[in-house]
Amino acid sequence: MADNTTLIITISLIIIFSPFIAKSFRLPTTPVEIILGSILGYAGFLHDEHLFDLVAEFGFLYLMFIAGTEINLKNILKITPKTFQKVLLYLIILYASSVIFSMQFELGKIFIVLLPLISVGLVASLSKEYGKTPWLNLSLTVGAIGEVASIMILTISSAALKFGIGLKLFQTIMALLAFLLFMFLLFRSMQLIFWWFPKVATLLMPHKDNKEQDIRLSMGIFFLLVGAMLYLHLELAFGAFLAGIFIPTFFEHKLELPEKLASFGFGFLIPIFFIHIGSSFNLDALFMPGLIKEAVVITFIMITMRLFASLVFIKELGVIDALLMGLSHSMPLTLLIAMATLAYSANSIDKLHYFAFILAALFQVIGVMIVIKLINIYKIKKELGAE
Repeated sequence: MADNTTLIITISLIIIFSPFIAKSFRLPTTPVEIILGSILGYAGFLHDEHLFDLVAEFGFLYLMFIAGTEINLKNILKITPKTFQKVLLYLIILYASSVIFSMQFELGKIFIVLLPLISVGLVASLSKEYGKTPWLNLSLTVGAIGEVASIMILTISSAALKFGIGLKLFQTIMALLAFLLFMFLLFRSMQLIFWWFPKVATLLMPHKDNKEQDIRLSMGIFFLLVGAMLYLHLELAFGAFLAGIFIPTFFEHKLELPEKLASFGFGFLIPIFFIHIGSSFNLDALFMPGLIKEAVVITFIMITMRLFASLVFIKELGVIDALLMGLSHSMPLTLLIAMATLAYSANSIDKLHYFAFILAALFQVIGVMIVIKLINIYKIKKELGAE
């Protein structure tokens, strides 16, 4: 009982004070939560507890749900064929580079899946700081398509790691394809219903809502899709992500809803996930021979791949903004840690590389955030000088 009391108090204090510490060091809150979780976990204030594990997993699913709310499917479908071709080329370059780097550095096959992962979770946080700039708007669009591809690969890889190559994996792929077809038909059906009967959206989520109907419906969609993925034995994160996409796509009149949902998540559930990740990282691992080197190599490879691939968009954005877009995709923190955890659980990577990926995820977030800020300052000075 005393241990659990210490655990609850420690988590509460991290949630309360991590934003202040992050502000003092001019860092994003997320890496601060992971670092504090690691330090206090090492000191014995955090320990393994079933409820802690459960809430942390739910926090991860809610984070994927919030990432989905950043994507309006109607806007994605409006992109020009030329832009879509460049997005595909961008992703092809990423995965081709991943294959080359994995072979060059004699890494395992799982690295081919891990290195190109894309997540828009932290890209959304950049838009709060830098506004809706052209490179960030394109970054969100490209990132949304890339994240869907990443989560699909995550789902298939998860099944491959769990069941191996065989009938079970084939059944999982067929279930995933059937689910995607069902979701496509559902999206199209809802699009037609909302077009013919526009009042349905305001009926489900009224403008004046004193019963929190918008939150209730959002949570209902979230749990229904997570439940469907659980039943189909597919990756739960994919269901959570798709559930998030429903909100801005079909309830555009509730502009404040994604922020409302994000405020709850980033204020409570999501920090617990990051604290849990930190507590699972043993600081003694820093003294493992070769760990820092491996983490630096992984960080370098992942950033270089994205910077090279981003040159596809030079014509649309210019060199500096194209590189900024590539950098914004160099922080797939949640997906990278989730996939590394799955790979480690399935014995596809050893403990050294598992810790290296967690450390690399932290290096990427801190390093990339600083570089983006420096480039942005340079851009502003250059623009002022031109005037």
